[in-house]
Amino acid sequence: MSTPPDKAPPYTRSLDTLTNNDVGVVGGKNASLGEMIKNLHAHGVRVPGGFATTSDAYWAFLEANELKPPIREELARWDTGEQSLADTGQAIRQRILEGAFPDPIDAAIRAAYEELCQAYDAEAVDVAVRSSATAEDLPEASFAGQQETYLNIRGADDVLKACRKCYASLFTDRAISYRANHGFDHLKVALSAGVQKMVRADKAGVMFTIDTETGFPDVAVIDAGWGLGEPVVKGSITPDQYLVYKPLLEDESLTPIIGKQRGTQQEKMVFTDDAEASTRTVPTTDEEHAAFVLTDDETLQLARWGALIEAHYDRPMDIEWAREGQSKELFVLQARPETVQSRTGEHTIKSYHLQASGERLVTGLSIGQAMATGHTSVIKSVDDIDTFEEGRVLVTSVTDPDWGPIMKKASGIVTDHGGRTSHAAIVSRELGIPAVVGTGNATAVLDDEQEVTLSCAEGDEGYVYDGALEFAVREADLEGLPRVATRIMLNIASPAGALRWWRLPVRGVGLARIEYIVNNIIQIHPMALVRFDDLTDDAVRDEIETLTQGFSDKREYFVDRMARGIATIAASQYPEPVIVRTSDFKTNEYADLTGGEAFEPAEDNPMLGWRGASRYYHEAYRAGFALECAAIRRAREAMGFTNVVVMIPFCRTPEEADKVLAVMADEGLVQGAEGLEVYVMAELPSNIIQAHDFAERFDGFSIGSNDLTQLVLGIDRDAERLADLFDERQASVKQMITDVIERAHAANRPVGLCGQAPSDHPDFAAFLVAAGIDSISVTPDSVVDVIQAVAEAEAQASA
Repeated sequence: MSTPPDKAPPYTRSLDTLTNNDVGVVGGKNASLGEMIKNLHAHGVRVPGGFATTSDAYWAFLEANELKPPIREELARWDTGEQSLADTGQAIRQRILEGAFPDPIDAAIRAAYEELCQAYDAEAVDVAVRSSATAEDLPEASFAGQQETYLNIRGADDVLKACRKCYASLFTDRAISYRANHGFDHLKVALSAGVQKMVRADKAGVMFTIDTETGFPDVAVIDAGWGLGEPVVKGSITPDQYLVYKPLLEDESLTPIIGKQRGTQQEKMVFTDDAEASTRTVPTTDEEHAAFVLTDDETLQLARWGALIEAHYDRPMDIEWAREGQSKELFVLQARPETVQSRTGEHTIKSYHLQASGERLVTGLSIGQAMATGHTSVIKSVDDIDTFEEGRVLVTSVTDPDWGPIMKKASGIVTDHGGRTSHAAIVSRELGIPAVVGTGNATAVLDDEQEVTLSCAEGDEGYVYDGALEFAVREADLEGLPRVATRIMLNIASPAGALRWWRLPVRGVGLARIEYIVNNIIQIHPMALVRFDDLTDDAVRDEIETLTQGFSDKREYFVDRMARGIATIAASQYPEPVIVRTSDFKTNEYADLTGGEAFEPAEDNPMLGWRGASRYYHEAYRAGFALECAAIRRAREAMGFTNVVVMIPFCRTPEEADKVLAVMADEGLVQGAEGLEVYVMAELPSNIIQAHDFAERFDGFSIGSNDLTQLVLGIDRDAERLADLFDERQASVKQMITDVIERAHAANRPVGLCGQAPSDHPDFAAFLVAAGIDSISVTPDSVVDVIQAVAEAEAQASA
């Protein structure tokens, strides 16, 4: 299989002789395979061997069968409206399938296949035959999915038939439509058939070396399904998804898998021995349905390969992979440039905000970070797409390239099945419209012509709301923002949201609220997991069993989910500091978690009750806090995010600080070890008055302006009748802030503030700058305004 190009038959080329310079000869897909075999095999990237027919073979086939004139005539009839697209495509494909390979091409393909059989020591090696257009998979135009692939082909005769089918697939309805829409001359695009050793996959999927939703460049997103990869690519299943932070992959002692979500895979595609149907769909086993598809080692290996491929091509890549069922070895099946996020502008950020609440009808994965309203068009079969009206929300089970003509007319897309790398997700990103995929039940729940709102701007979950809800759109221009000396940081709750805001010109996260992770991702009271066997409420036990499916140790469920959530937030700003505040739920909020009522006292004033630091060393919650410590330790030590700083909230006395630090040390979080810093929230008058004592125990302060204002002014911040009195700009509050900054700096400790006041009140930002604040942490949509306010304040201070 290593015949040099100048000695190779003119109509076929061995894959290991190809490079990216051969796109015009064998198409983008086959050229990319050769490029990887030639350059990345030595680095451990496995690509199945094979050969490709050349563009010369395609043109010679058309010439020998006198096909160019009739193809032109059929296309002309379609252009003038004399003939439908379906009839045009069918007529051209039929002519190609009836054609015969000239003897030299026939002989060349047979010889190349025989050589492949010898290379794998097989009488008749089974192969995959894939179409590769000469303009396919270029950065400026993706032809992915426009032509066909034929699997489990065996024997020279069947290989020749498959090659002819590949030629015919250049004129599928969707391929004709795509080329027409993108200005490609139909008779200037050739087709190469790639014939590649078949990987008889027991698991397969797709990997992107960029976050497909946010464009965050430092992660690999891997979708995985049982069996063959076609259901993952087409979106007929909702696959597992894994998120890996690439910059930490070089240290093989770390496992930077920051996201791991099991899909809902009821079925898989497998091979058959039937000559007429090479594949079939079967149910997944109970074991497969309950387990993750990939092991951590497999996830990391794929991510490392993705990083290598991306580095070689110097651009984000879209990669298909599979694991051989017998050898258990992973293989890369193809790689092409990612064509959406890698070309998104970096200087503006658009954000969407609902202005009203509504009933959530269905939930799925959010695609597109946007919102849209419209009337639904529920279409269950591609045969009925002619009924679709432009501007409607397309609701269907699953899409494939045949749905393309109506998808570009939709205001939004909702599917029952599919993941972030499914056809519906990829196309919706290309079109710039929101999609909610993998809902499981949209076609059953949503009525035809129902008015709905799609929201894909609330995190990694997308929602379909009843009715047309009002929403606001804000666009922030990041270009030309002034540089400021004060460190501007983010307040973040949602891990998915953290990745969304990676383009903002900030230097770290000043407040990561883990309450969001507990409330929205974990959903269970920590002590209900620690003492699950003591629970007596059967309904609560059943709900916990459902949520923790796949975890034999229920405490591990908490640690795993929390660690990955913290790691995702830390990854968004690595290596800048990410200050993670340990849990600060009030008792009534803890009680609302699943299983929470059994472990929380009823308090008349939870705001001033058993919260923050006082819980961590108390015997009634210490085991719950131990889970938080284990999660933070895993994110820092096992995953490698040493930029995580721990912050203790509502710490009333220095003696209480000593108790908390001792518990942390007992749980393996030793202040100073592995660079661990521990901050304290400065939100109580005692924190300011005894700042010197707190500075002896903590590495920094973060002013919590909401609680500090509440406690200095004696105002419940939730009291509506006192809302007009609640103001951080009151002289007494500002004096407290000035005092803690001065005392902390005297002890050589940094001080930040996390709150909304600097963005709401430019004069408050000026006050903080004048007082010498080291950092200001605000919500993402306030960053631009705060930077401008701080720049003005710094300019005035230096004048």
